[in-house]
Amino acid sequence: MNTKTIRLSSGACIGQGHPCFVVAEVGNNHQGKLEMAKEMVYAAAESGADAVKFQKRHTPSLLTRDGLCAPYTGPNSFGPTYGEHRDALELSIDEMAVVKDLSEKLGMVFFASAWDQISIDQMKDLGVELMKVCSADLICTPLLRSIGEMNVPVVASTGMSDWDQIDFAVKELRAYHDDIILLHCNSSYPCPNEEVGLPVMHALAERYNLPVGYSGHEQGLAPSLAAAARGACMVERHFTLNKLFPGSDHKASLEPSQLKELVGMIRDIEQAMQIRDKCVTDKEAGSAKKLRKSIVSAVDIPAGTRITEQHLTVKSPGTGINPMRWDEIIGKKTNCDIAADTLLMDDMFGELRCLKTRSA
Repeated sequence: MNTKTIRLSSGACIGQGHPCFVVAEVGNNHQGKLEMAKEMVYAAAESGADAVKFQKRHTPSLLTRDGLCAPYTGPNSFGPTYGEHRDALELSIDEMAVVKDLSEKLGMVFFASAWDQISIDQMKDLGVELMKVCSADLICTPLLRSIGEMNVPVVASTGMSDWDQIDFAVKELRAYHDDIILLHCNSSYPCPNEEVGLPVMHALAERYNLPVGYSGHEQGLAPSLAAAARGACMVERHFTLNKLFPGSDHKASLEPSQLKELVGMIRDIEQAMQIRDKCVTDKEAGSAKKLRKSIVSAVDIPAGTRITEQHLTVKSPGTGINPMRWDEIIGKKTNCDIAADTLLMDDMFGELRCLKTRSA
């Protein structure tokens, strides 16, 4: 994976050699309620998340007149039309400022995906240190350019996109800077495991030479954990206080206990990935002394005997001559009497001498 590090103004670092940056994607799962948003921020911090990500939309800028007025009924509706539904799920920019302040006080990075120009301008005024290009806007030229002009690091999700579309987005953003993190993503809610496609992470890193992470929409934890093990610099998961809340995102989201479990397991994976070369640890060396075998006398061996295989066997502990030296010991001449069932040592061979017999 790419070795570039993205450094945020708060001091947080994202990239190879740094802990996987875990993002709780609140989105609009706060249901448009500031108090619920604040509760989610507290829960994310308690779960160990490094950042919380929100979504910001200015509904009239987002939808056509017909789109605003389209009937929107059903179990996940928050209003009789799609425009009213979307408005009901929004926090005002002043409320976003409250959430940003709380997130940062709790030691987390706050950022958002802005789905239209007005929302981008609002995020800029808010002074965010990181911006998100959602999968839906990866092909949106004016929004890509506006986000690039903010001159802050950018996270870009690649769901719903082919290589040509990702090429386009990366080229647009690179016209402003190279502080870009690409997230492999499948924009199905929820995404079946067989459609996750984690090997694409490596292809993204090879193609663009940029840090690559993973934005997961699966229902479980396994693909996100595997992404971390494969070197994802960032893992983003949708977050909810309760999967049973109305709304399409909740069932593909993690509840606080699941997010905490995910973070803990990612940290365990990182510890398990620290050793990069095969070596024997101190604890293994202790185990080897107890569990491995040594070359042992199978019978009584008088001094001056030239060793054959019939004189030898192997038994634990592993504190005598290593059995890897079996062929080397064959043909050597003993310099002392050796009782049966004795660990062989190097000083038992060579010039004759008078020694007490060693016992196992």
